[in-house]
Amino acid sequence: MMSDSTVLERPNSVGLSASAARQVAKLRAQEPGGEALMLRLSVTGGGCSGFQYNFSFDDEVRSDDAVFERDGVKLVVDEMSLELLAGSEVDYVEELIGASFQVKNPNAASSCGCGTSFAI
Repeated sequence: MMSDSTVLERPNSVGLSASAARQVAKLRAQEPGGEALMLRLSVTGGGCSGFQYNFSFDDEVRSDDAVFERDGVKLVVDEMSLELLAGSEVDYVEELIGASFQVKNPNAASSCGCGTSFAI
């Protein structure tokens, strides 16, 4: 069963949920030059489980980036991170304890309680 995110037909893709796309659009509207901003997702070593997710805004697509889009919002992932994120979906979740972007990563064997780091 396919999720509601886009681009998951390609095996090395990362999708954005509708909720995540809406939240990115809201956040970038608050930034100067916001229409040109893209959400960058990267993976770095660290965190309590070995790897951690990093979110930032970027206005540049680099030569090793893959770009995925939903509802006019672009998600940029570098080639190295994409190897660990292939098939993932970025979601925006609002809960009683707060709201956050979360990565639903099928490649993660385990993740920490806060959801910002994972192990393969």
